[in-house]
Amino acid sequence: MAIGIIPLVDYAFKKLLGSEHNTRITIHFLNSVLTGQPRITVVRFLNPIRLRQNADGKLCILDILAIDEHGRQLNIEVQILMPAGMAQRLTYYTCRAYVEQMKEGQDYSDLRPSICICVLAGQMFAAPPVLHLDFRLREESHSLTLTDDLQIHLLQLNHLHVTAETLYDASELERWAWFLCHADQLTSEQIHELLPDEVFTEAAGVLEMIAQSPAELIEYNARLKAQRDDRARLLYAQQQGIEQGIEQGREEGRVKGEILLLQKLLQLPAWTDSQFAACTVQELSQISADLQQRFNAGQS
Repeated sequence: MAIGIIPLVDYAFKKLLGSEHNTRITIHFLNSVLTGQPRITVVRFLNPIRLRQNADGKLCILDILAIDEHGRQLNIEVQILMPAGMAQRLTYYTCRAYVEQMKEGQDYSDLRPSICICVLAGQMFAAPPVLHLDFRLREESHSLTLTDDLQIHLLQLNHLHVTAETLYDASELERWAWFLCHADQLTSEQIHELLPDEVFTEAAGVLEMIAQSPAELIEYNARLKAQRDDRARLLYAQQQGIEQGIEQGREEGRVKGEILLLQKLLQLPAWTDSQFAACTVQELSQISADLQQRFNAGQS
């Protein structure tokens, strides 16, 4: 039987990568993302997962906050939907973690890198169509890096091009992305066969523990429902926006037609597309009313 626990549900994601009992899994994941940087061998969680509840009686799911042996501040999170201001939000929290390191009497040179890793179920950028985007402070015209102290890594799972048949030749990061996308549909035996590295067997075990624990399964299902409800609300809002846009487009087209007809009847120059584009629907309606009044006056 398939595991049935979706790693991208925030509760499962934090149990997988934010638990003090699973630091080996977290370290393996971090090193797969931060290739070419000092390897991590020790990680300490600043907000280990707890079954704590807020005032509303709901479980508080936070991003995974950690620090490694190099003093780097690490923020790991998952996003199923793309909230408004996502880029600014990631920048804000990455910068805040950097600034909050500074204590009285410290020098700026004591500051350690602040690194955000955001796993996106979809994508933030359609192009380039790549899985991993690495943002830092760089000079625009030349290959100069001001600092590596601020890093935002996006894992866009929509752009994962690896399949079960090509996993053998995939990078560690691609294997992690594939695991996050497909682990719920597989048995632990199938995961071990496709991803023989022991760390993925351990990761599958974490998901199985959620499935087998009644208390954890309740929390998981609550978060799964919340995410599905959020998605439903977003889809409804998008649909409403599309319908309003269509209706507005119809109204705009009707008013444009009236203006062009009245301009012809009044022997006025016909407006160009750029002139129409410079006006709102309300402004066009007023212009149509004024032209209609001029036409009526000429008929009396």
